[in-house]
Amino acid sequence: MLKPKFKTLKGTRANAGLEAAYRKRLIKWIELLHKSVMYWLSSAYNQNEPIMAQDAVPAAELQKAVRKLSRRWNKNFKEAAPELAKWFGTSVWKRSDRDLERILKEGGFAVEFKLTKAQRDVLHATINQNVSLIKSIPAQYLQKVEGMVMRSVQVGGDLATLTKQLQKEFRLTKKRAKLIAHDQTNKSNSVFTRVRYEELGITHAIWVHSHAGKHPRPKHLAFDGKKYDVRRGAPVGDKGQFVQPGWEINCRCFSRAIVAGFS
Repeated sequence: MLKPKFKTLKGTRANAGLEAAYRKRLIKWIELLHKSVMYWLSSAYNQNEPIMAQDAVPAAELQKAVRKLSRRWNKNFKEAAPELAKWFGTSVWKRSDRDLERILKEGGFAVEFKLTKAQRDVLHATINQNVSLIKSIPAQYLQKVEGMVMRSVQVGGDLATLTKQLQKEFRLTKKRAKLIAHDQTNKSNSVFTRVRYEELGITHAIWVHSHAGKHPRPKHLAFDGKKYDVRRGAPVGDKGQFVQPGWEINCRCFSRAIVAGFS
């Protein structure tokens, strides 16, 4: 009688090239947004400079300029978000499937994936999540810009000082975009992979720590190489909850499926 023989497959990592492409597209939009803000605010500031020199407060005109920009750029991002999010979600799904097909083939299992209902649901959720994140970028940035402008007017600040503050916020916004690209690439790859595991009847996998971050999570590092239940995850969350590899912010961990053959 043949006995089951278990083997551990190679790991399914998030694709760094896809993350970089998503990051590049987000930052391109942020740069256009920031350039527009700097141009129109400089124009509004310069037009009101004589008034400011007389200690009057041209807050209404500057606030009007910021809110006009907010409407325009929130609309621009709202219109662009669905297409960009769809490109990202579809790319992660296809890349994840191709990688897992290759890994399974190398392990002796010929599988050709199709878009199942479960995968379609994950794809839909991934797209919606990224639409929300993309739209949140100008909303958060422009809200902070308005606050900076109003505070600058209150204290009689000049354009040079305001520009420095805006440049700092611009850098922080780009940093957030990088985090979104990194986090969503890892999360999405993890979810697509987990659903495929379940569809294939794979119940357990090995947790693999990437050893790539400067500040690794102690729980994730300690769990490196240990088996976990694919459906449930591993009890290594920041608050002790069960999580999947790649789910937590800046988590680069991934999994290696445990499959059964016969000998």
